[in-house]
Formats: sequence, C-alpha cells, structure tokens
Amino acid sequence: MKKQLITPILLAITMAFSFSQCKSPGSKLTYPETKKVTQSDTYFGTVVNDPYRWLENDTSAETKAWVKTEQEVTEKYLSQIPFRENIRNRYKELLNYDKYFGAFKAGEYIIYTKQEGLQNQSVYYIQKGLDGEPKVLIDPNKLSDDGSVSVGLDGVSNDKKYIAYHVNKGGSDWQTMYIMEIATQKKLDDQLDWLKFGGAAWQGSGFYYSRYDKPAAGTELSAKSEFQKIFYHKVGDRQEQDILIFEDKNYSQRYYYPQVTEDERYLFVYKTPGTDGTEVLYRNLTNGQKDFKLLFKGFEYNYSVLNNLGDQLLVNTNDGAGNYKVVQVDPANPDKKMWKEIIPEKPEKLESASTLGGKLFASYLKDASTRVYQYKTDGTFEREVQLPAIGTSSGIGGYATDTYAFYDFSSFTNPPGIYRYDLTAGISEVFKKSTPNANIDDFETEQVFYTSKDGTKIPMFLVHKKGIKLDGSHPTLLYAYGGFGSSSTPYFSNTKIILYENDGVFAMPNIRGGGEYGEKWHKGGNLLNKQNCFDDFIAAAQYLIDQKYTSKEKLAVNGGSNGGLLVGAVMTQRPDLFKVAIPEVGVMDMLRFQKFTVGWGWSVEYGSSDSAKYFPYLYKYSPLHNIKDGVEYPATLVVTADHDDRVVPAHSFKFIATLQEKQKGPNPVLIRIEMNQGHGASGASLDKIIDGETDKWAFMFYNMGVEPKGK
Repeated sequence: MKKQLITPILLAITMAFSFSQCKSPGSKLTYPETKKVTQSDTYFGTVVNDPYRWLENDTSAETKAWVKTEQEVTEKYLSQIPFRENIRNRYKELLNYDKYFGAFKAGEYIIYTKQEGLQNQSVYYIQKGLDGEPKVLIDPNKLSDDGSVSVGLDGVSNDKKYIAYHVNKGGSDWQTMYIMEIATQKKLDDQLDWLKFGGAAWQGSGFYYSRYDKPAAGTELSAKSEFQKIFYHKVGDRQEQDILIFEDKNYSQRYYYPQVTEDERYLFVYKTPGTDGTEVLYRNLTNGQKDFKLLFKGFEYNYSVLNNLGDQLLVNTNDGAGNYKVVQVDPANPDKKMWKEIIPEKPEKLESASTLGGKLFASYLKDASTRVYQYKTDGTFEREVQLPAIGTSSGIGGYATDTYAFYDFSSFTNPPGIYRYDLTAGISEVFKKSTPNANIDDFETEQVFYTSKDGTKIPMFLVHKKGIKLDGSHPTLLYAYGGFGSSSTPYFSNTKIILYENDGVFAMPNIRGGGEYGEKWHKGGNLLNKQNCFDDFIAAAQYLIDQKYTSKEKLAVNGGSNGGLLVGAVMTQRPDLFKVAIPEVGVMDMLRFQKFTVGWGWSVEYGSSDSAKYFPYLYKYSPLHNIKDGVEYPATLVVTADHDDRVVPAHSFKFIATLQEKQKGPNPVLIRIEMNQGHGASGASLDKIIDGETDKWAFMFYNMGVEPKGK
C-alpha cells in the first residue's frame, strides 16, 4: 500500500463559530470548521482520501483544541434541553441501592463485590464462611478523588494465602498488578507494570503473567501493543527479577496467556492472533520437562483446558463441533483420533464449562438464555441446575474440594443477585440480593423472531411496560452488538428503566456475528459476511415499525465498540430509517483500525485493508468512508473518551468531522468526548455513567419530541 503525505494546512481549526440556542430539535446548528489536509493512501490501485488524518494525533495541541471546541458545542446543545436535569436526578434515584455480584470461594473465605448506593466503584468484600462478618478487602474509591481508578481480581494462590489484583487508571486498558495477603488484607510491596488483558496463573511461591515492554513516552494510549511476553513472578521480588518464561520474536502481533492446573501439574501457554483461534503449548511441571510441547495446533479452532484428571485433560473446544463440546485428551498423545468425547456437541451452543467439587458443569444457550447442567467428569448427566428464571447466569465453578459455589443471575426484569449452589443437594438459594428503586413488576419481556434480508430467522428480545398498545407511538431503542462470537443475553439495566417508565421499548436482536447459535452464527456475520450483521439490524428496525411498536420518528439505534461500528454502518446505509443514532466508542475507520494499540487483533474478525481480498469489502461498508454529501442523516450523538486505548478516539473524531461537513438538514450531529475515561463504561465511575446516560437519553427524547414524565 503506497502512502503519500502533502504538507497540511497550518491552521488547526477555525475557532470562531456561531451557535444558535435551540428552541426546538429542528433548529439548524453551525459547527466548528475542522481543517482538512491533503492526505491520501493507495490501496491496491484505489486512492482513498483521509483529510482528517491529523486528528489521529490525540496528544497534539491542535487536536486538543479541536476537542475542546467540539465539547463546547455539544455541551451548549445539551444544556438547553429542558428536562436534562430531571433525567439526571431520576438516574440518581434509580441507581441509589446496593448492588451485589461476583462471589467466589478462596479456601475458608468468601469474596464478593458490593456497590453501595451511589458509590463510584464497586468494593471487594471478604468474609470467613457463610456467616462471617463482611470486611472490606479492596476499596477502589479510596484510590482516586474522582472515582476514575478501577480494580479487578486476577487469581488466588493455590494455598489461598494471596490474591493478585490489578488497577486501571482513567479507563485505560493498561494495568498495574499488586498482591494482597488474604487473611490480613495487607498489601505487599510487589508491583508489576505494563500489563494488559492478563491474569495470574499461580504455581509454587509465585505466578505466571503476561506483559508488554514499556511504551515510548506519549504513545501509551495509541501505539501498537506488540511482542507480549510471559514471565514468572515470585512473591516478594521486584519486577526486574522476574523470569522470562515465553516469548516469540517472530510474531509481534499475538497474545500469549498462561494457565496452570489446580494441582500445579501442567502449565499451558495460549497463543492467539487476535480475538479468535488458539494454539496451545504445555509443559509438565512435575517431571522435569524443560521445553514447551505442542498440545493443539492453531489457529483454526478454539481450545480451553478446564482441568486435569491426573495425567488427562478436560478440554472445551469447537474443533469438530461448531457448538462446542468437552473432550478428554492425553497430552502425551494429543492426536484428535485419541480424544474421548465427554459431553458431545448439542443443538444449543455450549457457552462455557467448568469444574467444581469433582463435577463438571456446562452452561448452554437456548435461544440466547442460559441453561446449566451438572455432570460427572466422565460425562454422565446428573441434573439441571434450576435457575431463578429465564435469564443469564455466569460464574459457577470452583476447586476440587468445594461443596458449594456461587453464580450470578439476572434478566431484563430480575436485578443482579448472587446465588449459592449446594453441590450435594443440587439446590440454589439467594446469597446476596439487589433490590432496585423501581417497580420492575410493571415491566415484561417478550421474545420474537423476524426474517432478515436473506430469509434467516433472527430472535429479538423486547422489554416494555405490560399491556402497551401497538400503535406506533412508543419511543424505542434498538441495540445490538453482533461480533466476535459474543452472545447478547438478557441482563438487568437500571439505565433502561427511564425508557420503560415513559412507555418506551428496548429491543435487542441477536444478530449474526454473535455466538448465540455457535460458530455458524458467528461466521455468518464476520469477515466477508459482515454485511449480514447490518442487514439483520436493519430488518429488526423494519419489524418494529411494521408491527407498530414504534415509527421511524420514534426509533433510535445504539451500540458500542463493534456495536458502534454497527450503528455507523446502518446509519450510513439507511439514514432514512432512524430518527436518532448513538454510536459509542465505535470502530469507524475500517481501513486503519489495525494500526493502533490492539486493533491488529480484530483482523481475524474483520479482515484487514492490508489484504487485497478484504480491502474492497471493508471499504464498501466502512462508516467513515460511506458518509455522502447532501444526505440527511439521523440526529447523531457520537460518544468516545480520551483514555480509550482499545478503540482509539480518532475513529470517532474523524467520523464526526466528516459527518458535520456533509450533513444536510437540521438534525444535529454532535460528539460527546468523556475525559479521563476509557472504552465504554468499563471501569468508569458511577458519576460519569450517570452523566453519560443522562446525555444520551436527553438527546434521544429531545430529538424524538418526547418529554419524559418520570415515574
């Protein structure tokens, strides 16, 4: 690919601009004039202009000036929405209750998370046994004044003495890992820097972990993250003393993750070129084996070692099973012909599997909701775990000696709760329950199936007040993800309650590209099939209009990350179908995503513009490159954040600059840039979540001509 750069225009932006106070959504806005440079790239004979390339330099003074100006325009628009503060106050009411999730056992201790009322971050608690007094283990709220520091747990030592945890600052994916003594809640002096997407695989007096080299100053949030390595850290040592266990100098753009079996017999190294496909190496830690041996060759399939039964391994894989299966593998002879099938492939997707107390648990998706089954480790079926309702369960699993475990459960109308599952009796009971500040009994969920462009039946969840009339009047938010084999299942959302209270509808279709129906469903919406995702989403919108849940004037589309790409694509393909579009932290430039941070890892999902095979297809739907002059696009609020080092904000910057240049008609096209926050709501403080949700709903309702009436 040939690149040509011509000297940019000197002025960054025209700072002078006018903004008329809007008394109605239809008033015309005047936007800042964003400078354009003469920049073009040649892809296999096709010249593509990129006049806003300079916005990729997020640390430059001119980009910062542009950001400030755009923020001022957006804030002035949002501040004149008369019911904005009413929405903010209602959200504070809705979120002001105690929320529980994520419990697990660590020997005689139970650790879980609790977010009290309007705390910015969830707090980790610890108690001794089921009846012990809860104590604070880690409180992220004490690590910053603005709630911008979040904490995640990485792994407990096999003697249950220590726990590793990491800290993220400002929403960045970069992590710093620390160690705490569980019994005393004493933080040790150990500090491990420049980690990303890792964990702690404990063995002996330390653990294996993945890290990158320190990036050059000023490039931490944008430069490619390359040459990940695996080290062994001994508790009490400095990071400089850590032992390099694995690296591959031939491949800069791969992830490497360590795993150790519960009995510390085997160490595994997972290699993946991105978000799909693994290769697995192993080392026997008990027989003096020095080198890593190949267990599963990559990268056509996915493999996950659940545990070992002596010298045999239990493995969850889609090798020969698009919906996944569990097999027993002898690492000394891992040939596929020698595998023993433990849980055969079923018509439903095996979403996850785990071991606990000498048993095997399998979690399936039945039309995008969870079913959990208990087996003996030889595959003999024992019972179905009776979940509280139709919804989403996660987290069941534990150690070989455990007699009970915990799992989270929620649905669209069931708030998150922690349940304790008794392994012997096969009975679940509430451990910690969340009680929201809303009349959730007033709401209901239905699941419908509609037909996409090519005749494929697509399921869709609809949530709304009970007994609504299908007269086309309801403000409706259509949301989806549709990528990376990720399944969208029922979940409780405090932020949607304001929609239900105002006779609105939340619609979530399980479009292709996701994993709801296994690998066939996933691959039906990735690479050269990505257009199916957009067609499925457009068909969902048309179904909602045809069935009179809503109308074009009352329909908004929303999605984040890959879902932001989805919204960007459908609003440029069918701008006439939606009144409002809110793409969040979206992948908008499909020709350059692989050039920043970990974007290279998405090439297995999208393809890459570096390939003659994929460039024409990507160019055809790339949201940035399909904004046309003289088209009236929906009222659009692009959402991004300055510390998003996964989908860098340049995607959103370039997209909104182009949209503001070419938009026809009065619909506002604005960008909301959150400061000191990262990729979406992950790790964000509750204050920032409330502010962000307030602005999104205020923008949506205002441009639909709907005045929310509260409860």
